[in-house]
Amino acid sequence: MPFIKTTESDSKYNHLEKMSVSELLRNINNEDKTVAFSVEKALPQIEKLTEKVVEKLNTGGRLFYIGAGTSGRLGIVDASECPPTFGVPHDLVVGLIAGGDTAIRKAVEFAEDSENQGWKDLKKQNISEKDIVIGIAASGTTPYVIGALKKCNGKNIPTGCITCNEGSPLALTAQFPIVVIVGPEFITGSSRMKAGTAQKLVLNMISSTAMIQLGRVKGNKMVDMQLSNNKLVDRGVRMIMTELNISEKEAQALLETHKNVRNAINNFQNG
Repeated sequence: MPFIKTTESDSKYNHLEKMSVSELLRNINNEDKTVAFSVEKALPQIEKLTEKVVEKLNTGGRLFYIGAGTSGRLGIVDASECPPTFGVPHDLVVGLIAGGDTAIRKAVEFAEDSENQGWKDLKKQNISEKDIVIGIAASGTTPYVIGALKKCNGKNIPTGCITCNEGSPLALTAQFPIVVIVGPEFITGSSRMKAGTAQKLVLNMISSTAMIQLGRVKGNKMVDMQLSNNKLVDRGVRMIMTELNISEKEAQALLETHKNVRNAINNFQNG
């Protein structure tokens, strides 16, 4: 069966410019409603890749996301949120984007078209067999991502991917492919919409599940979060109050002493 990019297929809607604001919003929302069901169909694939991620992180490895454009930015967002949310080192989950940091804010022309640059970027991070790499590309055809995964495969570095086109070159390259079929976008070819939403959902699932499996959550609380603003300090105080059944003043004192919710709770319970 020939490879067809459903993400590039014509939208089910036409004459968008003639729609009212209300019609546009309602129709976009109707399309967005389908994304979670598309992700659900891919749960077995997501499970296999996540189990491999947990295995690698548990044995001293790192998780790399690599992508271009919207896909690359989504990987960087997920990676950058792991340290403040779960208190892990900044180099445990790493996001790489075609074109480098400049491309996070501004598109870098033709950066994604090099099949060699992705591997070069990974080598700068001292990638090894201990690590795992997830390529992110809605189209499944991005040379920057595919080339990187091919090199990883040849060097015994496990690979996964998140894409939205069945039978894509990327899905066929990755050892642990995740394919979420979201269908045509509301604006034809604008994969920052449903495809981007699907990728974000899957990234949330992988990293959150991995961090829970690594013991970075207690009950349902982010006890290792970085206390980087007043909102998070207040949240930390409430966590301690609830867990230890103590007053706000006592909880504040514990948090000021131990600088970490988990440490505050453990020291009180063991003290």
